[in-house]
Amino acid sequence: MPFDFADHFRRSPVNDEPDLVAIDGTDRFMLDEAPHVHGDALRQPGEVAVVDDRYGVLTLGAMTVHGASGIRVVQDSLVGVRALQANAGTFGRSGFVLTESLEQAFRDVRLVLLRLSKSNDRLDELARAVARWAAPDVVLLCGGVSKHMNLSQNDVLRRYFGEVTASRGRGKSRLLVAQDPLRATAVRADATNPWPRSVHVDELGMTLVAHGGVFAGTSLDQGTRVLLDVMDDAVPSARVAVDLGCGNGVIATALARRRPAVKVVATDVSAIAVASTRATAVANGVADRVTVVRSDAGDELDEGSAKLVLCNPPFHEGTTVSTDAAETMFRNAATILQAGGELWCVWNSHLRYRPVLERLVGPTRQVVRTAKFTVTASRREA
Repeated sequence: MPFDFADHFRRSPVNDEPDLVAIDGTDRFMLDEAPHVHGDALRQPGEVAVVDDRYGVLTLGAMTVHGASGIRVVQDSLVGVRALQANAGTFGRSGFVLTESLEQAFRDVRLVLLRLSKSNDRLDELARAVARWAAPDVVLLCGGVSKHMNLSQNDVLRRYFGEVTASRGRGKSRLLVAQDPLRATAVRADATNPWPRSVHVDELGMTLVAHGGVFAGTSLDQGTRVLLDVMDDAVPSARVAVDLGCGNGVIATALARRRPAVKVVATDVSAIAVASTRATAVANGVADRVTVVRSDAGDELDEGSAKLVLCNPPFHEGTTVSTDAAETMFRNAATILQAGGELWCVWNSHLRYRPVLERLVGPTRQVVRTAKFTVTASRREA
């Protein structure tokens, strides 16, 4: 790969974080192997799709190194979308389209480059869609860090492809190559067990809907359960509330059901979380009072727009333990809150977020503490 391409790549349109690398050995391995598994597709406009490209490396690499054009991009993270757009400007590249559906992304494509996540459900939904919509000679090239890969990923791919092979490791990375799509199998699977999945949770009296890979899927996360148990006491006078990092939509939907007079704004950086939350709100009859917005930690919500913010923040960036996302959410919550409003947050007790909440939001009190989780309320002062 040309030196200038790798050297100038950024993970963020604003600044680089030292603990997260924009371009790594897996990206390089996938770009090196792409022409060998299906070089003809790279030479034809519109026959390549790239999925969950972290910061645009695979998309712009396929264009810069291999001359691909008309690349269709499926990008779950809004951070990744913004980084792709910023890096495309740096390199003076266009020639890609951000797709709105998996059918639009995969119909008749012949090569799909996919960065593996830790979610087999995400892989299942994507592999099924590729097998159903792509060209008969499609090759699905998946790449990941070896220590985070497992044989169950091969099993997922074999549900929808007749041939699945694993590469030898190169550095810390490995590739999976899937060919011979079993289209009839994928179509039958969509009819019998479609994505998104829908499950009725008896203890909530609610139906949860989730696309593959969304946090907690169709289950009730333990920390969220603790927050829901005390949520009725959270700022009873609030007329607008924000679910910051909405995931499968359980918090936003539960709040809308319990407080008919409240308008709920749910937001997440993830496209599949946004879609899941909308579907959960519809399934429970509150879609008219739950507005779902895709944003990075609520960065597109108006200042002083809510009196209550609810949050169950993540402490992983993919497979990396990180509290950066939580701190960004706390900082943005302080901006979103009106004077006198409160951030109600549930967190793993070992993370000891209370001093951070005091600094970024305001005076913080403990609402409840269990063996694993703490719920705090942080007041935004004038």
